[in-house]
Amino acid sequence: MWYAAEVMADLSVPIGKNVVTHGSPFAVVLRLAWPTFFAMLLQSAVNEIDIVFFAKLPAAEASNAQAALLPSLIILWLFGGSLSGIAVGTQAITARRFAEQRNEDAGAVLFNAAFFAFVGGLVFATVGYVAMDAILGLLIKVDGARESAHQYLKYRLLGVISMAVTAAFKAFFDGIGRTHIHLISSVVMNVLNVILCVLLIFGTWGFPRMGIGGAGLAAVVSTFVGLGIMVFYALRSDNEVKFKPFRVSNLSKTLLWSVLKLSIPGAIATIAVMLGFGMFAWVASKLDELSPSASGIPVNMASTTVIVGILKLTFTGCLAFGTATATLVSQSLGEKAPEKATMFGWTSVKLGLIIFGVVGISEAIFAEPILHFVAAGDAVQQAALTPLRIMGAVTPVIAVAMILTQALFGAGDTVFVMIVELVLHFLCLVPLAMALAVWMNFGLIGLWAAAVIYVIALTIAMALKFHWGSWKKIQL
Repeated sequence: MWYAAEVMADLSVPIGKNVVTHGSPFAVVLRLAWPTFFAMLLQSAVNEIDIVFFAKLPAAEASNAQAALLPSLIILWLFGGSLSGIAVGTQAITARRFAEQRNEDAGAVLFNAAFFAFVGGLVFATVGYVAMDAILGLLIKVDGARESAHQYLKYRLLGVISMAVTAAFKAFFDGIGRTHIHLISSVVMNVLNVILCVLLIFGTWGFPRMGIGGAGLAAVVSTFVGLGIMVFYALRSDNEVKFKPFRVSNLSKTLLWSVLKLSIPGAIATIAVMLGFGMFAWVASKLDELSPSASGIPVNMASTTVIVGILKLTFTGCLAFGTATATLVSQSLGEKAPEKATMFGWTSVKLGLIIFGVVGISEAIFAEPILHFVAAGDAVQQAALTPLRIMGAVTPVIAVAMILTQALFGAGDTVFVMIVELVLHFLCLVPLAMALAVWMNFGLIGLWAAAVIYVIALTIAMALKFHWGSWKKIQL
């Protein structure tokens, strides 16, 4: 690009003690992304390890548990994930203030975000419990799977609080470039989760056998421990002195509203994604209702859960690069260096295409042994095989979409992302899924073909918006 030489020259010189944007752009992106990648991979494993453990349960219980997991996680993210949208504004404003050498203002952002997340978490968890049965009745048409989801969510919904508050702390640390802190938290959290799953799902060492409910309880305990570690690091003397995040005087309606103005569109986008994929899961369940298997196992729903579980590991990696890009874009804008922000965005896209191209090819080639390891039963494995290979092929496209979405979040262009997600989920993904899978009778392959079209459309929209550059003028 025409500005590449100028930006590369700027990158070689540190502009301030705070910023993390100096150095080779590829090295800078990787330095920020790798701790986030492993941290989010491990955090995602809190849910994905459940799929593996459920496959070890007796046949009917295993299939019902796997079929229940995706709708359950959709409900969890509908409440906890939407509230976790507070991270969007928290990271963007924290990174700007940090680059501007306004450290105590960055700390005040954390206090306001965490306070809102805690209070909101209490409210959203309560609403989730009240609405749980009604939503499950809409999403899951098989009685056994619906009961399994209820057993899981009666514990897991408590994690809405820890999810939201953790998101605020993670966004703060990501915004100042200390992505390794969430990695430490995730390692401890996941080791604990695996141990508790073994104890509570199967009832080993004298613990009660709780099945899928044990997985929900294990996840809740683990996520609160992970949150505790994040709080510990924020309370350390170096952070406390530099940022002063826990002063009650930090509470500010004006600042909180500034964070929320950026976060609310992000939260609405998250709700759109969850509702869209909730309807996507409903179509899979509809296929089971229209063409039930001879064994009574919800094959299409279980297959969809398994595919999403596998792909979530890929999504997590893409999101890690996106998170790093959001920090670099926001800090660069805070330094009044918009062309540097552009350079970081496209650098991250190039890395994403290479890294996740390899990942996607691997998913496609090794789809069969992967499914043999995680899926419960031959019927589920066979049904999931072709859709998984298809999604493996488009993995690099997914990477570009997610990286540029997060880059626009970092720039503060959250309204555009919200509008695109609303349009694509409700006018593209859901209608196409129903048309291809049910009306045109393509079944599970038609369902996932709709997802491919959605991904391509999202990538085009985000790439064009980032290229046009209107986000460079946004003031935070």
